[in-house]
Amino acid sequence: MATANDLRRGMAINYNGDICVVLEFQHRTPGNLRAFVQATLRSIRTGKSSDIRLSSTEKIEPVPMITTKMEFSYKDGEDYVFTDPETYETVTLAKELVGDAKNFLVENGEVTVTFVEEKAVTVEIPASVILTVTDAPEGVRGDSANNVQKAIILETGITVQAPLFIKTGEKIKVDTRTGKYMERA
Repeated sequence: MATANDLRRGMAINYNGDICVVLEFQHRTPGNLRAFVQATLRSIRTGKSSDIRLSSTEKIEPVPMITTKMEFSYKDGEDYVFTDPETYETVTLAKELVGDAKNFLVENGEVTVTFVEEKAVTVEIPASVILTVTDAPEGVRGDSANNVQKAIILETGITVQAPLFIKTGEKIKVDTRTGKYMERA
């Protein structure tokens, strides 16, 4: 058995008979009081999030997780379909589970899907992806005194700021954590 001090982001635990994934956690030691861990958990069964407070020595029961490399295949209405490149099995995930990763998903793009008890709980995308520019307005001549940027639209539909020299049809590298332009690809 582990203690509440061993909690980590993305970990699955058995809490009050329900399997939950740790979304956030913070270890606190206020002044003259005992240390505690404050965490936000999301139930796998219901999908609801809740904030809890545990004593730092309280016992928790970790649940084994399986991570699998998968590829994004296509969007089916509101859901996203992923394929295991080795077994060709498909998994359909709701847009709530995919979250902000949907802004960087391209066909055959690699992601890491984490499963707990054969149910997908998280989708992780690489730190950077290469996307094609679908709309980039022309830069105004003489606008280059400083590091001037323009708004461009990428193949996934998101808008990012990029230098004036980027044109429609080019491939660029985008940081998925910040959503910012990194370099040409």
